[in-house]
Amino acid sequence: MRTSGHDQIDAYSPLREGAVVEVGDSDTVTADVVVVGSGMGGSTLAWALRDRDVDVLVVERGRFLPREVENSQAAEMFLEGRYKTAEPWFDGSNGEPFQPGVYYWVGGNTKFYGGSLPRFRVTDFEETQHYDGISPKWPFRYAELEPFYAEAERLYQVHGSDGEDPTEPPRSSPYPLPPLPHEPTIERFASSLRKQGLHPFHTPNGMNLTTQEHRRQSTASDGTPSQTDHKSEAENRALRPALESERVRLLTEAKVTRLLTDAKGTRIVAAETEFRGRTIRITANQFVVSAGAVNTAALLLRSADERNPDGLGNSSGLLGRNYMVHNSTFFMGVNPFRTNTTAWQKTLGINDWYVAGPDNEFPLGNLQMLGKLQAAHVKGARPWAPMWALKAVVDRSLDIYLTTEDLPARSNRVRVDGDRIIVDWTPNNTAPHRELVRRVSAAVRRAGYPIILTERMGIATNSHMCGTAVAGTDPAASVLDPNCRSHDVDNLWVVDGSFFPSSAALNPALTIAANALRVAPHIAVAAG
Repeated sequence: MRTSGHDQIDAYSPLREGAVVEVGDSDTVTADVVVVGSGMGGSTLAWALRDRDVDVLVVERGRFLPREVENSQAAEMFLEGRYKTAEPWFDGSNGEPFQPGVYYWVGGNTKFYGGSLPRFRVTDFEETQHYDGISPKWPFRYAELEPFYAEAERLYQVHGSDGEDPTEPPRSSPYPLPPLPHEPTIERFASSLRKQGLHPFHTPNGMNLTTQEHRRQSTASDGTPSQTDHKSEAENRALRPALESERVRLLTEAKVTRLLTDAKGTRIVAAETEFRGRTIRITANQFVVSAGAVNTAALLLRSADERNPDGLGNSSGLLGRNYMVHNSTFFMGVNPFRTNTTAWQKTLGINDWYVAGPDNEFPLGNLQMLGKLQAAHVKGARPWAPMWALKAVVDRSLDIYLTTEDLPARSNRVRVDGDRIIVDWTPNNTAPHRELVRRVSAAVRRAGYPIILTERMGIATNSHMCGTAVAGTDPAASVLDPNCRSHDVDNLWVVDGSFFPSSAALNPALTIAANALRVAPHIAVAAG
């Protein structure tokens, strides 16, 4: 083990022999179920299938992310570009390239998230009137997903507290673990919010931080990898336990480039895959794509053939369309005379304006704390500012993330042009987001932070992406059926956020995991 000061780097237990596939000279790999992508959807699905008498192969284009002292150094991540693996995508409005916030490592984007694991609200599954239009209903209700939410919370060891948030949906069981307590600065903020008539709550979180030392080790873990096992992410909580079963294997450094169909075009027969400089074929009975809403759409579009000229599963013409990523703002409240020594800040949320009510005609969105910002986090947004000045600001700031639902629109879409991925995205439903920022600004000022700094997130902030292969009951108005199976291709499934009919205004990770657990039995039956 390597150490840096008091920070010890925990090593993962060795994987079962044979868990990671060695292809050798063979040009073909076979399985019953192939899962493309090892993020939240793919890894959770592998875990759910581990005891179902089917051979599962998880295919990941990246490698295992190393555990090293640089994991927790924000400057390495945000200034030096360490761990960035994605190729540029292109803004459809101007043709300019941008660096997307996606990462190709075993565990996917969960290696870098902040462990925020809320359930969607009951209204998120229902047709809801918003300022700019309708958020459509889902093909299943909250009650159908609820037991799988509970199972996902147990799998990802979610900390939380019942009864604090007025919008909390019904639960069949309590949170598996108690809430992470607020540190003094955040508790003082919560007290002020309560005095203002608001209802701050302890956010559901997959960070196992039982001591202050754990919190200090994880200060930068919202946006960077964790060099410990404190963060619940797809690799350590789902994929590695799944790989303990001899029925689950992992193939790394393997990028699936096309899905090949049979003569009728209604069934996939192989996945054409780039593997360490050569092309191999992966054959299976069932194919599950879980590469993230953009890459999933791009793969299916690139898999067009004579029988499926517009891409696989695209008879509705909706594949790649309805791309959603949330309206989001990074928000800082600064008190020049008060330092914020909080080690793990992401413990508080507010949903008072999440649904329509007497004080807001339309839903506005969610407030959650960010992990404690460091100078390196904000240097990209303020490149002209010297690091000493940025440090002086972040040492005195409360750091908040605000999200408002964006609505599905056909014009917001993913396209491909050869190897290029093109994203067309024009934000909508922005007036409620501006109102959310205004109300939070007033509340934060009342709490003793007179200086407000905000940065609206643009096209490159896509960690909450969803909607490019929507699920529904009508094949003419959706890409997938309610169980996330293609209407057009018998053995094609999608279990990442692509299936979302709407984006809600909360972090999508737990909903992706719960849905993977929900559809796993259907995939197992189809593969049997």
